[in-house]
Amino acid sequence: MADKTEEAVEETVAETPVPEMNPTGDTLNLTDIAAVIQIIDVVTKRGAFEGNELADVGAVRNRLEKFINAAKPAPVDTPPKKEA
Repeated sequence: MADKTEEAVEETVAETPVPEMNPTGDTLNLTDIAAVIQIIDVVTKRGAFEGNELADVGAVRNRLEKFINAAKPAPVDTPPKKEA
């Protein structure tokens, strides 16, 4: 089932034109995506999904989490402080 759903989503995304401007002025940012991950975690704990849906929901959640982790800036190494 996960494969069929993923294929359907990929086809839909491929067919959907990406607007150049958002008419509402709203933007999507990493904080929003992190919030979606938290929402998925909460509703899963509350039993909002049926067992046969969990693989698909989990796959989307994991992709979002990978995206967030990849988008985080690399930690900047600070030089050690010199003792005076």
